[in-house]
Amino acid sequence: MIVAFSVAPSTDNADGSVHDAVAEAVKIVRDSGLPNRTSSMFTELEGEWDEVMDVVKRATLAVGKYGSRVSLVLKADIRPGYEGELDGKIERLEKAIEAAVE
Repeated sequence: MIVAFSVAPSTDNADGSVHDAVAEAVKIVRDSGLPNRTSSMFTELEGEWDEVMDVVKRATLAVGKYGSRVSLVLKADIRPGYEGELDGKIERLEKAIEAAVE
């Protein structure tokens, strides 16, 4: 499965910045050893159901130390029997874009 998630604490910072909390969450994801990718809005993570959800839970709990509430947005692509889809989906998309241009 692939999970795209975003986790952030409530904050009282004047500028609304949550980068320290997000950095701690992303470190947990990267240290998990599971295939992952982080963009400006989401972190994507690939693996088996239990291992992916464990990482999401640990990242969420870590962010909780930075505020009284945590917002978690999660989207999952559950496709049993497939691996390497974090990159595979992008590769197929790029090929389709190239074919559409021709």
